[in-house]
Amino acid sequence: MEITSILGTFGTILGLFRAMPQLIRLVRAREAFGVSVDTAATSAICSFSWVIYGVLTEQFFFSLSSGLTGFIFTLITLFALRFGRHVKELKVTPIWFVVLLLAGIIFGENGLGLVLSISVLISNVPQLWLAYKENNLADLSLGTWLISTIEGTIWLTYAFLQQDIAIIVSAFFQAMTSGMIVALKLIRGTKNQSQEG
Repeated sequence: MEITSILGTFGTILGLFRAMPQLIRLVRAREAFGVSVDTAATSAICSFSWVIYGVLTEQFFFSLSSGLTGFIFTLITLFALRFGRHVKELKVTPIWFVVLLLAGIIFGENGLGLVLSISVLISNVPQLWLAYKENNLADLSLGTWLISTIEGTIWLTYAFLQQDIAIIVSAFFQAMTSGMIVALKLIRGTKNQSQEG
């Protein structure tokens, strides 16, 4: 088995499980403190766009991983809205949907890949900002963002081997922003525990 196939397999498995801790946490808590519905919805749209890119570039593992991730992020969006978040918080999502659609229609595979390469920034920055400004991150899943950091690192290695610049840029930004969210969750968690004690 080729190294890219092994990395693609691990990336696919992590893609499936990356968002599951957040989904489970939302369903159990029935609250969405610290969860950005804009990040979840934008992540779903970006994931489904990566499916298209993966099909166009004949990267099966990447398409499969992206599709599974998109499905989970769609569920997170719906549960976050049901458990306290509001549709008016969707600021980036509709704009980015139009940008991705136009990039794909007008510029095809290359345009879609170019825009998708920065999509992870567009989708993760609302969560990063929310984690920075909100004190209560009780319902933000540390597991989801740890897995996202690892998954970004795996896809970065895969993309270097495939020499796919769009995935390289995206995976780098995924690992970086996810790592920052992990750090904020840990800092806020420590602050909240010391304030309670």
